[in-house]
Amino acid sequence: METSISVSVAAVLVFCLLCQIQGKVAFGGVDNINATKNVVRIGSCDLFQGKWVYDRSYPLYTSTDCPFIEKEFNCQNHGRPDKEYQKYRWQPTSCQIPRITGRSFLQRLRGKRILFVGDSLSLNQWQSLTCMIHKSAPEAKYDLVKIGGLSVLKFPAYDILIMLSRNAFLVDIVLEGSRRVLVLDSIQSGNFWRTFDVLVFDTWHWWLHTGRKQPWDFVRYEGRTHKDMDRMVAYETALRTWARWVDSSVDSTKTQVFFQGVSPDHMNPREWGDAKSENCRGQTEPVLGSHYPGGSHPAEIVLKKVLRIVFKPVHLLDITTLSQLRKDGHPSVYGYGGRRGTDCTHWCLPGVPDSWNQILIAALFQS
Repeated sequence: METSISVSVAAVLVFCLLCQIQGKVAFGGVDNINATKNVVRIGSCDLFQGKWVYDRSYPLYTSTDCPFIEKEFNCQNHGRPDKEYQKYRWQPTSCQIPRITGRSFLQRLRGKRILFVGDSLSLNQWQSLTCMIHKSAPEAKYDLVKIGGLSVLKFPAYDILIMLSRNAFLVDIVLEGSRRVLVLDSIQSGNFWRTFDVLVFDTWHWWLHTGRKQPWDFVRYEGRTHKDMDRMVAYETALRTWARWVDSSVDSTKTQVFFQGVSPDHMNPREWGDAKSENCRGQTEPVLGSHYPGGSHPAEIVLKKVLRIVFKPVHLLDITTLSQLRKDGHPSVYGYGGRRGTDCTHWCLPGVPDSWNQILIAALFQS
């Protein structure tokens, strides 16, 4: 149940809102790594090589356990008839992901400030983490505040702040008269980001949107304004701007930086060898094994290319392949749009993002 805004939470909101309105819209550990050097590991174990296994003890929580789930992720509440998709656990090939309780999380990260920055896939991950903590430590009192694209969850007894800032491109969108300009070489929100102990970034989902779904009118780089440009080039350019911001602005002795990786969609059934389906609708089982027939995601390749040039530690949650194997995990027609639309991009909760967060928590505990 949401409670009144505490003074500290309000201060965070005001600061972040000012950054966004002006268009200006910590930890050590986990060894930095070439294209794969940044990938989060436990010792020598690659956490992202493995397969999904059926586990009767799952899910870690249910939609009725958690007051944080947005309606677009609450597939059971929207009438999804099957529940087996909730019972798969990610199993790395050569190790186990530690099962860490929400209470342990709160105790270990006492006094820390965690910020997720990104699009609705960041929201997906943020909500998963908050649900996992609340289910495991239901007695822990919390303050929850949502204003626009900002969501702040605070556990006062532990002085922990877990915040989400919706920022689909990471770089700035500025308003010039009636024109919305995507500025590929500007990140002014970074002044706010750098104040946190843990940062978890994400961007990809919005880069290919066109028409009414495109939230900008022009794109600018190095002072030159264009009506449009190659989207993969724009994506890489923005990531390079973000990489320069990390190297120039992040104090790695105080702030630990993660990148969520690229969350895939399942709109094309030919990628998993299904000639009969139209998309993810009706899928009830994962792709078997550890190999995804559709191969690497193009955005994943670009992201790893950019991460090679970052000097300071950035820890990659390399979730693409393990998520590609979960064609059954999307809301499909049981999300926000209902049967008027098919969502093969986001993830039902409980579901796949819980495994992303188990790996994130394991990395935080290792550091």
